Amino acid sequence: MALSPRLELRQGQSLVITPQLQQAIKLLQLSNLELDSFVEGELERNPLLAREEGEPEPDRQADATSGASEVDAGPGGAAEADLDVRHDDLYADASPGDRATGDAGPSAPAADVGGAVDWSKASRGGSFETDGDDFEATLTRDKTLHEHLRDQLSALRVVGAEYAIAATLIDGVDEGGYLRLELAEVADRLGCALATVEAVLDRLQGFEPTGVFARSAPECLALQLKERNRFDPAMAALLDNLALLARRDMAALKRVCGVDDEDLKDMITELKALTPRPGAAFGSEPLQPVVPDVFVREDGAGFWRVDLNSDTLPRLLVDQHYHARVAAVARSDAEKTFVADCLAQANWLVKSLDQRARTILKVSSEIVRQQDGFLAFGVEHLRPLNLKTVADAIGMHESTVSRVTSNKYVATPRGVFELKFFFTSSIAAVDGGEAHSAESVRHKIRALIDSERDTRERVLSDDRIVEILKETGVDIARRTVAKYREAMRIPSSVERRRQLAAG
Repeated sequence: MALSPRLELRQGQSLVITPQLQQAIKLLQLSNLELDSFVEGELERNPLLAREEGEPEPDRQADATSGASEVDAGPGGAAEADLDVRHDDLYADASPGDRATGDAGPSAPAADVGGAVDWSKASRGGSFETDGDDFEATLTRDKTLHEHLRDQLSALRVVGAEYAIAATLIDGVDEGGYLRLELAEVADRLGCALATVEAVLDRLQGFEPTGVFARSAPECLALQLKERNRFDPAMAALLDNLALLARRDMAALKRVCGVDDEDLKDMITELKALTPRPGAAFGSEPLQPVVPDVFVREDGAGFWRVDLNSDTLPRLLVDQHYHARVAAVARSDAEKTFVADCLAQANWLVKSLDQRARTILKVSSEIVRQQDGFLAFGVEHLRPLNLKTVADAIGMHESTVSRVTSNKYVATPRGVFELKFFFTSSIAAVDGGEAHSAESVRHKIRALIDSERDTRERVLSDDRIVEILKETGVDIARRTVAKYREAMRIPSSVERRRQLAAG
């Protein structure tokens, strides 16, 4: 058969992931802090974007606070639009022309659902006109461990090769104060004798806090004991056998240390007074507090009210006046293309932020509806729940629900939880009734162990816990109980008996 070129027309369907669609999907899984950083970057890059100043209008504020939902109003009553992976879902309330062009219309405010935020105060820098105390406060922070060690090195007055070795060892200290470098490797890298490195390390181990530059936990504890003049052969034997101490094998410890019960108890008390991580007391990166994205409150009528946290929702506008001025003076094709691209990107971002807020509210409302028993009665009433159940109830794809619940937190009367906390696997019931949530079963296991009396005879084995749970209607295997217990870092029944015996 001869090969020859020809033209054919074929019709087919395919999903094209455009850059705008990728951005909308990315916005879904961002936390509120990441979203804040992303919006700041867009404000710097796009001159047509501006923060919405002031408070929203009264009627829009009413929509913002109540649009949030009551869980008995039905799974879809919280919002009108989805934010799914499909292009049409991203513009569920837009016209066909807007869907094709990505134009969301004139400057609609982003995320009307949650209320306004004054973004003009975000990332506010200081100035030399501010009060002197405020300027000094911006320069104040805790000294880090490495800075503390370098200050002591300067006071030690070492020079030449010893200073280079000491500086290298300081750089190899982790946040806990432990040295994470091999001395032979340091000697080979700096071209010096291993004995010289060991001599410098011996001097550095005299720095404050005591125990710093240790290469293991026993060495760290030994340095602190030496400073207290309490490091003797019995204590050295105890440090060499910390594994026996972890297992509470007191009989073996007494043999290797050559002491009696009273002396061993005193030695363990001394160890408990030491610091296994001497560097932990120094400054490090500040921890970011968890800011909830959703609030769940109970109203007077017995409904659970779901509201978005307006403080985490950026409110952006497309500056149409500035766009008109810039478009009027644009002459070249490049300038006109740049202005048009900025306008399309600004409209898309405003629309995407609004859809993101609505989708978070919609998913959160369905989760609250499914887990109302937990909110009312506690963790024992947490129901089995998976992504598919929520996705089917609100008409979204499972991947969308997964993105929405990533790095999002909800504040409830029982505390602040990540949205993924409410998704738990199911454990069958004995009589074939309603399945139990794995989280509620873990809570029951912990409650049973916490209720053990201070006698060795009352310590519950895993088999006994299985029997008790089956009496309450939970069909669970012993290996599952052991797995949950180990995940909660609860020792076995044998180790718990040893702990009780040790006092």
